[in-house]
Amino acid sequence: MAAVEVLETLDIDGFPGEPYLRLVIAPVAPSVSRAPQPLNRGPSVQQRRAARTRMLQRRRRSLVGLVLIAALTVLSLPGSVFGATTGAGLSGDLANSSVLASGMDYVVQPGDSVTSIANNMNPTDPTLARTLLVRELGSSVVVAGEHVLIP
Repeated sequence: MAAVEVLETLDIDGFPGEPYLRLVIAPVAPSVSRAPQPLNRGPSVQQRRAARTRMLQRRRRSLVGLVLIAALTVLSLPGSVFGATTGAGLSGDLANSSVLASGMDYVVQPGDSVTSIANNMNPTDPTLARTLLVRELGSSVVVAGEHVLIP
């Protein structure tokens, strides 16, 4: 243990002079070693650097894992979600709609007629659609299971 003592000296004339500091060291018992104590306590610099490196590796691995999960999620969605076309070359909205569009391949269902197909093609004016359909088929009769290309 150490202390600081302020001493004043007397000049030659008997007046007080400049004060000065003197370090006073307390006597130490012989059984106690006087080894200097380290100023910093805790893990060493190497240990802290190693811990930081491990933390950064964990963060990188987590980020790669999240990116992979996001990519797999996006890839698992059907293409029509992103505006892709169906096998007939139509967008998902047109393929799922009840209105038949030009270029679609329609499979005739039991009970269908040229008029019912024309109603699905153009609900507002089925006569024009029926005329186009008859011209495309070359007949006004359709058979169940037949593939009709919508004009």
